[in-house]
Amino acid sequence: MDVLKIIEKYYEPDSKAYHFLVHHGMLVAKKALQVAERVIDLNPDIKFIEEASILHDIGIFMTYAPKIGCFGYHPYICHGYLGREILEREGFPRHAIVCETHVGVGLTVKDIEMNNLPLPKRDMTPKTLEEKIICFADKFYSKKQNSLGKEKSVSEIREIIAKFGEDKLKQFDEWLIFFKEPSQP
Repeated sequence: MDVLKIIEKYYEPDSKAYHFLVHHGMLVAKKALQVAERVIDLNPDIKFIEEASILHDIGIFMTYAPKIGCFGYHPYICHGYLGREILEREGFPRHAIVCETHVGVGLTVKDIEMNNLPLPKRDMTPKTLEEKIICFADKFYSKKQNSLGKEKSVSEIREIIAKFGEDKLKQFDEWLIFFKEPSQP
């Protein structure tokens, strides 16, 4: 699989959106591979983690996020399921699921209904080890211009996730322990 070739079917390589997508994806891949090494005894699929990490946000161009060069019609929260549709069409169903399950710490049907989110009403929580690793790693990086390459601290991530409910924070905290994330200053 040539992930950049897939991305270039949807993004101009010199575009702002491409820069944000690829740079963010590479950072998430690096973090995800570090996390995978800490649980290597569970036999995570390293090649898949690298590929899916780079592709996980492929749907952003279909959303309206002008600060990162995206001028689509959908709200940004839709990029996960839109990315899933893209990668399913490309013939990569396993990678496609990662697109859909990386948003937050995963979204349940209850989350979607209670918050009236413009998403298909289906479970979008990470199930496999690889999906969980990528979802976890993604929380450490944003696509904001001024902090694109800066890794967030655990406390910064916890503060963000806490806004979405105690259950979401509990899930992240469980991953911190499971993935043996070292403490950060």
